[in-house]
Amino acid sequence: MTDHPNRPPASPEPRGVSEQSKQEQLSESRKDSRGQYLTTNQGLRVSDTDNSLTAGLRGPTLLEDFHLREKMMHFDHERIPERVVHARGSGAYGYFQVYEPLTELTRARVFQDPSVKTPVFVRFSTVAGFRGSADTVRDVRGFSVKFYTEEGNWDLVGNNMPVFFIQDAVKFPDLVHAVKPEPHHQMPQASAAHDTFWDFISLMPETAHNVMWVLSDRALPRSYRMMEGFGVHTFRFVNAEGKARFVKFHWRPVLGTASLVWDEAQKIAGKDPDFNRRDLWEAIEKGDFPEYELGVQIVEEEDEHRFDFDLLDATKIIPENEVPVRIVGKMTLNRNPDNFFAETEQVAFHPGHVVPGIDFTNDPLLQGRLFSYLDTQLIRLGGPNFAQLPINRPVAPVHNNQREGYGQQTIHRGRVSYFPNSLGDGTPRPAPEAEGGYVHYAERVAAHKIRGRSPSFADHFTQPAMFWHSLTPPEQDHLVEAAQFELGKVEVFAIRERMVHEYLNRIDHSLAVRVAEGIGVEPPTEDASPAVTGRVPEVGVEARKRTDSIRTRKVAVLAADGVDDAGLSAVRQALTDAGATVEVISRFQKPLQGEGGEVKVDKSFMTTASVMYDAVFVPGGPASIDALKGQGDALHFLNESFKHGKAIGAAGEGVALLRAADLAGVDLSGPQGQPDLGVVTSDGAELVNLTQGFIAAVAQHRFWNRPKGQVPA
Repeated sequence: MTDHPNRPPASPEPRGVSEQSKQEQLSESRKDSRGQYLTTNQGLRVSDTDNSLTAGLRGPTLLEDFHLREKMMHFDHERIPERVVHARGSGAYGYFQVYEPLTELTRARVFQDPSVKTPVFVRFSTVAGFRGSADTVRDVRGFSVKFYTEEGNWDLVGNNMPVFFIQDAVKFPDLVHAVKPEPHHQMPQASAAHDTFWDFISLMPETAHNVMWVLSDRALPRSYRMMEGFGVHTFRFVNAEGKARFVKFHWRPVLGTASLVWDEAQKIAGKDPDFNRRDLWEAIEKGDFPEYELGVQIVEEEDEHRFDFDLLDATKIIPENEVPVRIVGKMTLNRNPDNFFAETEQVAFHPGHVVPGIDFTNDPLLQGRLFSYLDTQLIRLGGPNFAQLPINRPVAPVHNNQREGYGQQTIHRGRVSYFPNSLGDGTPRPAPEAEGGYVHYAERVAAHKIRGRSPSFADHFTQPAMFWHSLTPPEQDHLVEAAQFELGKVEVFAIRERMVHEYLNRIDHSLAVRVAEGIGVEPPTEDASPAVTGRVPEVGVEARKRTDSIRTRKVAVLAADGVDDAGLSAVRQALTDAGATVEVISRFQKPLQGEGGEVKVDKSFMTTASVMYDAVFVPGGPASIDALKGQGDALHFLNESFKHGKAIGAAGEGVALLRAADLAGVDLSGPQGQPDLGVVTSDGAELVNLTQGFIAAVAQHRFWNRPKGQVPA
């Protein structure tokens, strides 16, 4: 056979991945213009980019100024439509490694070899707000992972809550229209606390379970690094023998879960609307790489109907006491993007991007998503070639007969763009299953075409009731306060009344009564809630938090001139050795003169606040404490930290500042403060014991047993 320049290779391209596969591919697209001359997009060097071409110094601008026209044209078109939902996002690269082969469960190669580090890109996001909204709003968070596997891209497109509001995708436009700013005045931004959302919710009982999650602390993550993720839907694993099992996916942060309190979240939105984005970026830059373990819940096909709910219902969880989560691997995020627009903004996820060994179920919400996600890229990214953008390109070879279209990046060679063909030796040709060709699971389907829903989807209140009963008392308090805030913003009284009597009262009577008290609604007298016999404690943040580590926690140190710099240094070293980040806060952002030397100030009271930290410490030094006692910002910093349940420590004269702050209900007469309330002190002689006690307090994260309603902050 005669060689031909357009003849394809005789055998398929080899496939394989490593941790660096995606970065090596992206290196071809990265550009650094340092040290280069400025040019037009045609490569022409530009001599002046500060002045338009004009007829004389004060004359009209000339149409022939091609540099002006090109520069303005690009500027006028450099924005693309933001996502309808999940518009505000943050991204990072990393890798996934399976712990042991899962050959018995799935043929997907990403789950076969523990030595392989499969590259990933992860995007975290809020759902309701526009791109410019704040990070810390009360909302569901997106948690989507693109695996660049040797078999092609697999997108696990999930959220930080394991359930969703609706059961059928046909209601998704209604849900989003209801939660978005109201169309007549475009308010409020990134908030569900308005009439249209709760009007819709109050008339859709299937939303009850997800509403409970959104009203809980789960909706206010302290950090993306301390946030769980879920695939939400029930998928299928299929092994090499063709045996299928149902699977649900869980991401577990190695740092454990942690949340903000609502007062913090509101204040952070004003102090630093990029709080979660900044936290993720800075952690990766410092080498504190976020880690998440992947867990799966496996259900055999013959057990599909053994539950009192339907596996295809996205508003339900499988309680872990019924089907334990099996931890199968770990994902590590270790690189920030180089360009937000090119990577985080242009990344395109789609739940229909799967690989052999992973398949779908008939979940009606999932089935609708399989259409929606692909369709939305056509308008966002300008056409059908969005998969050729560097962030979206698979590391597996791509060969097909799809040609042309907006943004075509590939120069296809040869005469053939169809199949079957003989002019291209019958290639690219379909691959048999044994050679990696994707084969859909052969599920038997025989039914009439109808618009309806299975009766097994009809129980909307048992799992929300279980959720409520599974929370700790402080978490229940937070949920009640959240409901009072959200519904208190609703102007139409009938909606508030309907939410209490026909919705919350069908979840839990005491919940409905408590919420009614705060929003001016007559409480219900009859209990309409279901009988709940079981608990699912894994739903609460408290159940998932880690108390054995303070790794990456942020500790503020309040100081002024005359601070005990030796004591400060010792405490800082102990906290740093334990994995925490320590920052010195003072009135002005200039070095302090300590008792023995100079102390660097990291932030001023003007540029930061207690809500940006996990704990606060006050070192000794008489002059420092005398100065701080006269500064309202320092006293407010302590009271606000105390109000939010954070650990507070003080050494030597620093205890006097705590007394000046008059922390409600705290007895500072003893030498150790009141550790049970998270207030740890020392007269200075026992600095080692103090730091150990303070570290233990910081590890607890919050102290919910402090007096409420008495803190002036």
